[in-house]
Amino acid sequence: MLRKLFRPKITTNWNIIEKEAVDEIIFRSAKIRNRLILELMARGGMRIGEVLKLTASDLQDRKLTLREPKSGREHEFVFIPQKVADRLREYATKRCKSNKNRIFPISYETARMMVAKAGKMVGVPLRPHDLRRYAATYASRSGVPIEIVSKVILRHSNLSTTQRYLGKITDTEAMKWIENLYG
Repeated sequence: MLRKLFRPKITTNWNIIEKEAVDEIIFRSAKIRNRLILELMARGGMRIGEVLKLTASDLQDRKLTLREPKSGREHEFVFIPQKVADRLREYATKRCKSNKNRIFPISYETARMMVAKAGKMVGVPLRPHDLRRYAATYASRSGVPIEIVSKVILRHSNLSTTQRYLGKITDTEAMKWIENLYG
């Protein structure tokens, strides 16, 4: 019992994928479906389960409605870039016969394998949640306030949850930020 109480805390170090690698992964995806799924996770910070549950009725220009989100609330909103929204709307219009139809009617396992295969094409081991983590880290390093990253992009209720997502900052990156601020 004492060993359990005093065991050292295990911290997980995730590899944060660079923007160029994510862009290449997305642009090398030949199928529009796969490209949209990857973009929603990398540019909208969505979880794979949230992407797969999207229906045509959830689309409102650049704002997506998530019904029954992980937080337990009735609904949440995701904001995506206009170009992604336009392609998503066009894709949904062609694929969905009704507003209640899922836009991406595939299983979680199929989506997970598609993400892994897309990463393998550019030599990056990739899991679906890596793209969500990338969205948070990229926004944070681009100067977006941590509160916006937490509450809007990742939709976390607690900032400490968001801080675990963000990658470690290298010495070079820290020097660059200091130089930008004070140089």
